[in-house]
Amino acid sequence: MVQKIFQVDAFTSKLFGGNPAAVCISDHWLSDETMQNIAMENNLAETAFLVKAEDEFYNLRWFTPTSEVDLCGHATLASAHVLFTEYGFDKEQIHFETKSGKLIVEKIDDGLYLMDFPCDNPIEVKNYEHIAKAMNVSAIGCYKGKDDYLLILENENAVLNARPNMLTMCDIESRGVLLSAQGNEKDFVSRCFFPNVGVPEDPVTGSAHTLLTPYWAHRLRKNRLLARQISNRGGNIECIYKGDRVALIGSAVTYMKGIISV
Repeated sequence: MVQKIFQVDAFTSKLFGGNPAAVCISDHWLSDETMQNIAMENNLAETAFLVKAEDEFYNLRWFTPTSEVDLCGHATLASAHVLFTEYGFDKEQIHFETKSGKLIVEKIDDGLYLMDFPCDNPIEVKNYEHIAKAMNVSAIGCYKGKDDYLLILENENAVLNARPNMLTMCDIESRGVLLSAQGNEKDFVSRCFFPNVGVPEDPVTGSAHTLLTPYWAHRLRKNRLLARQISNRGGNIECIYKGDRVALIGSAVTYMKGIISV
């Protein structure tokens, strides 16, 4: 079987920035084993698989090199970008049915997309010394979302200079750990680490911003925020807090188109 595949840099307007994701669109599901093997072979943080349901609806699943995940922002953005630019999708919004419920992506400008996701409300954690120790940081607060821990650091430099211990991180029972602080030029900055699902540091993480956005919206008392993930590749996200939902705005650019035999 021949399968088209696209590689897209998400949350950036320039090649070689943001977070790369692979996108495979089919008229039927490949087997779980095949999808996992494709994701392993791609060796990207995420590979998205889509099957059209009806009209503007697509079913969407995401795989890291080691496992399937419930939510991935940058691969959702990449999927919408491919549908709009490569498949001639001509409606205003794309509706994705996923393990995290319905996700909506709207093309709002040339190269800009708005994604509407469920909000992940942070719950304060009192005893977090073991998490901070594993991350090799001094934290001033800790919060837990649905999948991840969020450590708040003193400033942007502390986030930038953090050197987590990936081995001890794997003992933390969560998908991953986010480090964040108020930014020097942006409202807030972050770095995101997910070694338990095969992604030591993710370049730009849309799903993490469903947790980061409500925290910083309450902390800074504003509903619209500018964020930057300060990984080596880096990426910008505009975040809108809407109570039970979070809107994320970002751009994407196609890096590669190909064909794989499965």
